[in-house]
Amino acid sequence: MFIDSHCHLDGTKFDADRDAVLQRAREAGVDRLLLIGNGDGPETADCALRLAKQHDWMHATVGVHPHEASLATAANLQQLAEWANDPKIIAWGEIGLDYWYDHSPRDIQQQVFVQQLDLAKAAGLPIIIHCRPSQKSDTDAWDDLFRLLRENWTGRGVMHCFTGTLDHAKHSLDIGFLLSFAGNLTFQKAQNIRDAALLCPLDRTLIETDSPYLAPVPHRGKRNEPAYVRDTAIYLAQLRGVTLEELGHATGANFYRFFKIQP
Repeated sequence: MFIDSHCHLDGTKFDADRDAVLQRAREAGVDRLLLIGNGDGPETADCALRLAKQHDWMHATVGVHPHEASLATAANLQQLAEWANDPKIIAWGEIGLDYWYDHSPRDIQQQVFVQQLDLAKAAGLPIIIHCRPSQKSDTDAWDDLFRLLRENWTGRGVMHCFTGTLDHAKHSLDIGFLLSFAGNLTFQKAQNIRDAALLCPLDRTLIETDSPYLAPVPHRGKRNEPAYVRDTAIYLAQLRGVTLEELGHATGANFYRFFKIQP
């Protein structure tokens, strides 16, 4: 019934019990996983691909996260382009801008983002966006993101773990993107995310865990895992006034349609 459209299962936090995590996901009704291929940086961005190849119900992405943008070389980007040819790869991401931590200089983040837009375009892949503004502004990263997209992108995309304002949600929808909602939708102080989730048409909505981060209530503070996408789905269904079955069917259909996958 459910699809976790964004999870990181390659890291050490899952090394001890990865098989059990996957079993719990299946038992919770999770039909598909999209594994995000960022790894610890450009040289390990095939991490999701390697895991997805072991399971027929998984897909993968490749990409350089803005945190590691300063590590990306021309050779790294060429390697990503080669990995992107694998049929298991269905998107390029997560990529974007992160001005909250500034692990990489902002001009480098922007440069590597644009380079990856070109690579995604050449590969015929949609993009999965990470955008987090600085602690001093609600809009700085978003303003730069939309400018770079306007100048360099006309394809499909997903705003992963959407946390922006209503204006950011409207702009994202206006340029044809889907919004994906994670466990922070359930957090007490996340009214802006709930407002965006109510604004977003159901046929433009995805759900995700962003495992191992952002476990939803009632698991908040614990390691997140794909089974918990069901809890986010329950919350979102209640918020929107639809049944859990309707929410699961709609978000699943959106995933298959957007990524051009046969159910």
